[in-house]
Amino acid sequence: MPSSTPSQNFDVVLIGAGIMSSTLGTLIKQVEPGWTIGLFENLQEAGLESSSPWNNAGTGHSALCELNYSAAGPDGSVNPAKAIGINEQFQITRQFYAHMVEQQHIGAAKSFINPLQHMSFVLGDKHSDYLKTRFEALAPNPLFESIEHTEDLSVIEKWAPLVARGRDGSQRVAASRVVGGTDVDFGSLTRQLTSHIGENGVELNFGHKVTTLNRTSTGWEIMVKDNATKAKRTVNAKFVFVGAGGGALGLLQKAGIPEIKGFGGFPVSGQFLRCTDEEIINQHNAKVYGQASVGAPPMSVPHLDTRFVNGKRSLMFGPYAGFSTNFLKTSSLLDLPLSIRPHNIIPMLAVAKDNMSLTTYLIKEVLKSRGKKDEALREYFPEATGDKWELITAGQRVQVIKKDAKKGGVLQFGTEVITSSDGTISGLLGASPGASTATPIMLELLERCFPKQFAGWKPKLTELIPSYGSTLNDNPALLAEVTAATNKVLDLA
Repeated sequence: MPSSTPSQNFDVVLIGAGIMSSTLGTLIKQVEPGWTIGLFENLQEAGLESSSPWNNAGTGHSALCELNYSAAGPDGSVNPAKAIGINEQFQITRQFYAHMVEQQHIGAAKSFINPLQHMSFVLGDKHSDYLKTRFEALAPNPLFESIEHTEDLSVIEKWAPLVARGRDGSQRVAASRVVGGTDVDFGSLTRQLTSHIGENGVELNFGHKVTTLNRTSTGWEIMVKDNATKAKRTVNAKFVFVGAGGGALGLLQKAGIPEIKGFGGFPVSGQFLRCTDEEIINQHNAKVYGQASVGAPPMSVPHLDTRFVNGKRSLMFGPYAGFSTNFLKTSSLLDLPLSIRPHNIIPMLAVAKDNMSLTTYLIKEVLKSRGKKDEALREYFPEATGDKWELITAGQRVQVIKKDAKKGGVLQFGTEVITSSDGTISGLLGASPGASTATPIMLELLERCFPKQFAGWKPKLTELIPSYGSTLNDNPALLAEVTAATNKVLDLA
């Protein structure tokens, strides 16, 4: 609930109540408990847009099964560096969760994180050869030492029965898995973190939309509209974080910082099939990721995915990509055209020209019938029948378009932190791997925006994250120690 006596001046203003803002607010309250913080969220509750498990955010992304983080190179080899880096980031996130649970700042671990095997599954000779190469590249690394690989369908049936049953035994298949993966309900976690900071002095304002950002001599003047009463109020902040998901691009453009010039956004929507049969749901205990179709964006990688949402076990398959011009599930269809500026039109046109395969893919996805969607499901669950699955609409993702000296513009599928030169405003664009790497991303933001204070914060940050500053893949003993401690607190052992 909003404070009964709203403040007009803050040290920090957080725009958006997703996992990024709630993580940043929590970290700041840990290192600077005396700072005043105001949070403004357009919706009536935290974690309802990109952080909702029904809006794509549902996997503890640690590169254990997501093949786009360890793609084959032109010569067929696999460089494990990106996968290692993402796994390192998630280890930081896990330690942060463990600290919050251990200190009883949030609820029991089971309320937001559960152990779940992560598995990659592919069909055919080419993909099977690739998956074996990937396994051989990852296995020597301490972060992936428990990875297993097989082409034996009977073994795959033990790992994930629904994937193997009814499958043609003459077709070559391959699977890799790591038992020690997790499923994270980021919606639940976001709400718990937001409640925690609200109980510790952060002014929470739900149903409040930020409409304008103007630079002042001491920071930023922010115009906020109360959606219920239509009343407007102006607040001031020394530092602003724009964690508004798809809404971040427009707000950073309104702020007028030079650093946002050349950036645009490409929205991609999606749908999932959600199982309605409890007997089927209870037979699958894994996140099974496959290979993306030619031309498909990385977030459209098909997966048969166990999730725990608000404590209830569920099973989903998808996503089926679509296209809509709004940048948030709850925002306007005018978002895309209104985001066009003289400084980003060339990058956006260049991306349109160079990504015809993506356009073709999206058109095919939009036109795909329910029967075709069921056929895609049966590639991963051969015995599936469509009558036991309901079609749900997932969230919006806005992929980053940025200027490029050679091509004019490129489409980027990762995340991009935009920070003003004076460090008084910062925002996050992009989506993947997103929520799972919120903690390291916010730590990097703190270091970038508060360089004078950061050195003094390191002892506290190391208390929160024991391995902070170390590379776990290069320190197997520390990795084992941290993993054991974290698993115990998070009940993942």
